Amino acid sequence: MAKKRKRTDAPAEAAGAEKPNDSAPERPPRTLFGFKDPAPDAEPASAAAGSAVAPFRNKEKVLITCSRRITYRYRHLMQDILSLLPHAKKDSKVESKQSKGNALNELLELRSCSSCLFFECRKQKDLYLWMVKSPGGPSVKFLVNAVHTMEELKLTGNHLKGSRPLLTFSTNFDEQPHWMLVKEMITQIFATPKDHRKAKPFHDHVFAFSIVDGHVWFRNYQITVPHNEIDKVDKGGLDKMTLIEVGPRFCLNPIKIFGGSFGGPTWYENPYYISPNQIRALEKRQKAGKYAKKVKAKVRRKMHEMENTLEPDEFAELWKGE
Repeated sequence: MAKKRKRTDAPAEAAGAEKPNDSAPERPPRTLFGFKDPAPDAEPASAAAGSAVAPFRNKEKVLITCSRRITYRYRHLMQDILSLLPHAKKDSKVESKQSKGNALNELLELRSCSSCLFFECRKQKDLYLWMVKSPGGPSVKFLVNAVHTMEELKLTGNHLKGSRPLLTFSTNFDEQPHWMLVKEMITQIFATPKDHRKAKPFHDHVFAFSIVDGHVWFRNYQITVPHNEIDKVDKGGLDKMTLIEVGPRFCLNPIKIFGGSFGGPTWYENPYYISPNQIRALEKRQKAGKYAKKVKAKVRRKMHEMENTLEPDEFAELWKGE
């Protein structure tokens, strides 16, 4: 059996002695521009990385839905707008009640959408459009008039589905504050995000928004250029470009602008707005006025006959015996 070696204090003394630092020098901290020593006046790398702002990316998503008992004409208009917006999502119909705002806000949160176009049909005659930014608002309520769908118009224009549109506005959008707000909301909702997965990376059609008589008129045009070698368009040459209408067509009559999503404080109210119910009631009164005129004419005729009675004819019974 081997003998145990006597313990000495030499290892402790060797451990206590400092070893020379033969390792490589410490690597400098990584900066945004590589492994460099920071300048004496510069901020640390961590502070520079934290202060760098990420580039803005447009993640706008629009939810398009409608109320129950909508007519086929208005449903076709909604489908046309859905086909024009590649960043839009569709959902099932929502009951048009007082609590529709809460249901739609929850639906927007579930579908991860920041905007909404809600087509509300009442009495199967009147179409209202809610243009809403969720969840904080604002929201604009329009009455939709002069509806013409793509299938109804049958125009010759045709552009690629999913391409990004150019948005054009008339100059009177910048004259009043409520029109400036409407313009900004239309820009955010109808403008297709640049890097959207369903969008094509070029422009071949134009959305035209114009204000005439206090109404917003919508038109969609295709941009066409000649493709033959003779009439080939140079870069920046707009004289040979033409516009061909595609459709659909509709007119928006603003009613109110609210501060919240589907409600809230009223920021603007159109003083010239007349509801369709009042227009129909006025037409009924006019028709009822025609009937009242006929009744009065009959009464006047009877009074005239009573006042101007005819004298008996002396020859009336002359030939009765024969």
